[in-house]
Amino acid sequence: MSAVLRLSAACREPLWQQLRLTKVENIQLNREEERTKEVAPKKSTKAKATDADSRQKALDSALAMIEKDFGKGAVMRLGDDNRPPIKAISSGNTAIDVALGVGGFPRGRIVEIYGPESSGKTTVALHAIASAQRDGGIAAFIDAEHALDPEYARKLGVDTDALLVSQPDTGEQALEIADMLVRSGAIDIIVIDSVAALTPKAEIEGDMGDSHVGLQARLMSQALRKMTGALYNSGTTAIFINQLREKIGVMFGSPETTTGGKALKFYASVRCDVRRIQTLKDGQDAIGNRTKLKVVKNKVSPPFKIAEFDIMYGEGISRESSIIDLAVDNGIVKKSGSWFTYEGEQLGQGKEKVRLNLKENQDLANEIETKILKKLGVGEYANAEDDLSDEPIDMVPNVDFDDES
Repeated sequence: MSAVLRLSAACREPLWQQLRLTKVENIQLNREEERTKEVAPKKSTKAKATDADSRQKALDSALAMIEKDFGKGAVMRLGDDNRPPIKAISSGNTAIDVALGVGGFPRGRIVEIYGPESSGKTTVALHAIASAQRDGGIAAFIDAEHALDPEYARKLGVDTDALLVSQPDTGEQALEIADMLVRSGAIDIIVIDSVAALTPKAEIEGDMGDSHVGLQARLMSQALRKMTGALYNSGTTAIFINQLREKIGVMFGSPETTTGGKALKFYASVRCDVRRIQTLKDGQDAIGNRTKLKVVKNKVSPPFKIAEFDIMYGEGISRESSIIDLAVDNGIVKKSGSWFTYEGEQLGQGKEKVRLNLKENQDLANEIETKILKKLGVGEYANAEDDLSDEPIDMVPNVDFDDES
């Protein structure tokens, strides 16, 4: 009965008084909520700060234990300034070094060079060996194809007396020898020529026509798993030369594929596709090939760069020819008609004469090459300031073409 009386009394209050009371109550509730929000963050901020400090201490402790057990540098932050830069072994050719982006083939990584027959794959690898030896390095060549020509290697600049060569009987033996050499820590570069010739022992001991599905792919996968870490720790560059095959029944896209399964494609930091694009002739006689190298995969620099260079028969890759091409493209050497000019001095008329001039004057060739690498920021000049002028220079050599005498 009392509840009914209170309800009737409330109903007798004017409507405006009821609305006013409701508004006052809402204002009070909002003020209480704001005071609660102002007080709450202070406690949560302190809690978060304490939590962050404890997590940082735990991380520092874990890093100290890892460094103690596994050595300094086992774990590092990607943004650390003291992180070692990527070192490289020069390919011996300026155009290839520029295409690779780091001044050559990266140390401690796997490199795959593939292409059609007689395209220059082994020549590129032998030039890299010669470059490593000139810098005082030790090189090894696993000749699985049993086709290495020592005389040709010497013409390319390889010190064959110091070169370690193995001609293994089986694929397992070849990869085991390569792994032992890498783990010794004394090898700078090792070349395996070629993946297609790494024949499993079971296939050699079997009969002709026997099916050995996936044997070579499993062999390569196991070997690369073992070698990857050892290559990085020793700073050895491993170059695998590979051949091309064609897949049957491919309607769209390229039917070409490489041998040895897919493991090498994944483990390789750099993959280079080498193709012969033109035959160089002196009159009717073929004197060399114009070759194109495309970097189809690159984990150490932007990929898909292309290098074009000349491979002269009996001489190898023409370093001077690549220097001329890159110097003209970058405005270091000026060309007007058939004349080439460097810093106001004539280098010669016609590319072949300039090439022979640079071949005889190696100091000048080295000077021009250094300017190319500085301008493009390649290798050791990656962070160097470009001190070359962009001002236009008179491209016409000091030759009086109107002289009638």
